[in-house]
Amino acid sequence: MTRTIVASATKEIIIGFDQPFCVIGERINPTGRKKLAAEMIAGNFDTVIKDALEQVAAGATMLDVNAGVTAVDPNATEPGLLVKTLEIVQNLVDVPLSIDSSVTAAIEAALKVAKGRPLVNSVTGEEEKLEAILPLIKKYNVPVVAISNDETGISMDPDVRFAVAKKIVQRAADFGIPAHDIVVDPLVMPIGALGDAGRQVFALLRRLREELKVNTTCGLSNISFGLPHRHGINAGFIPMVIGAGMTSAIMNPCRPQEMEAVHAANVLNGTDANCTYWIKKYRDHQPAAAGAAPAVSVPADSAGGGRRRGGREARRGAAG
Repeated sequence: MTRTIVASATKEIIIGFDQPFCVIGERINPTGRKKLAAEMIAGNFDTVIKDALEQVAAGATMLDVNAGVTAVDPNATEPGLLVKTLEIVQNLVDVPLSIDSSVTAAIEAALKVAKGRPLVNSVTGEEEKLEAILPLIKKYNVPVVAISNDETGISMDPDVRFAVAKKIVQRAADFGIPAHDIVVDPLVMPIGALGDAGRQVFALLRRLREELKVNTTCGLSNISFGLPHRHGINAGFIPMVIGAGMTSAIMNPCRPQEMEAVHAANVLNGTDANCTYWIKKYRDHQPAAAGAAPAVSVPADSAGGGRRRGGREARRGAAG
């Protein structure tokens, strides 16, 4: 059974077909969030702290950490900012982290200070990226997200995306990286623009599980991009992708409707033994207001001294 192990300094998580679905909190990401980007550039991490605490309180298994605040010379600006953000978050919460960057220097800088066994997000099928990222994955003995696009871009043909994933798994093996440390992102397309996007990803997930035997992830909200009431689509999508074999997703855990879908899928998929988690969480359940997030107090000194997702695939071509 394929198992991908990730860990913080104090907590180990297994991503696997026989494990509860891994929710990777997406909120610590300035892409498309101008206010957050401006805060991070100014050295203000109040929103980062708030998002980290809220996502863990809401049930996130892991947190994704991204510091891509600007497209202007990211090789110079991103490494230091990613390190600072990562250090704040890993000293604040005990869940494992995902180091999210398209800048190779930023990934390496973050790996040097990361505690435990983080997930690296990501590598693509582009030769330049494979040669830059895979040696780091081997050196630091960490798992990596493999995004199914290459020099030709993102193919609308799911067979091509499968072939790119297979290529990455094979190239990783050449570096001595086992398949269980490759978490494939098959690239979820917006259902509003591509009517068979759902069927495509379901078929791809089954192939990835049965043929490559790898764990999988995605930017979950991509499926609903451009549609009204996106959270309803997302919540319907979750149990379907889990049923098809997906084992994790980068998503917003502060959406009760979507998290309920995750927990229900775990029950129905047999990864919540005896419905234990469901019963504990929902025995006295009262409907939450739409979009409500748990109230969390923020420690005044969490940032050290008190100072203080859309477009995920689009930034993958950034310079490394």
